[in-house]
Amino acid sequence: MTLRDIPVIPTIIVAAAIATMIALGFWQLGRSEEKAELLVRYQTAPVDGATIAYPDPGTDIEPLLYRKVEAVCETPSDVRGVAGTNVLGVKGWAHVTDCTLANGAEARVDLGWSRNPQSPGYEGGAVSGILAPNGRIVADPPLAGLGPLAKPDPADLPNNHLAYAGQWFFFALTALVIYILALRRRRRSA
Repeated sequence: MTLRDIPVIPTIIVAAAIATMIALGFWQLGRSEEKAELLVRYQTAPVDGATIAYPDPGTDIEPLLYRKVEAVCETPSDVRGVAGTNVLGVKGWAHVTDCTLANGAEARVDLGWSRNPQSPGYEGGAVSGILAPNGRIVADPPLAGLGPLAKPDPADLPNNHLAYAGQWFFFALTALVIYILALRRRRRSA
């Protein structure tokens, strides 16, 4: 096979696709390092430190995750049961509500745990707990006569970026092999 036998436009397209997949693989490697640093920061959050007020709307909560937080739930709505786990690892129902807080922020409050899917009445009030991802407050102590939920744990957050990088590199290699096989087949049929 000579250079003239290689189709130009399909080769450019395949080369661009392979280069993109390799770039995505390296990007995922970088994201893996960032996520590892983030998880270390979460795991070293001062959970036993001072309690902070729930951040005002528009505040970046990322650096505050896994810290003790307090707020006032002025307007709870839609108290509902979702799958949850208590502090002993027993599966059951986590009872959650969406709250408008005293500072104007909106937050989901995980009130507590029970074996019963029917949610208790909750009229709002002071909440203290742990600030979890997505701005959730996991109440500690639990509210509305419920049992304690498992505390949010940064170890539960996956760092899949290394696997994603491997997938992108594999896709690039697969595209290269398929293209080489297609060129060989084209040469044999010519």
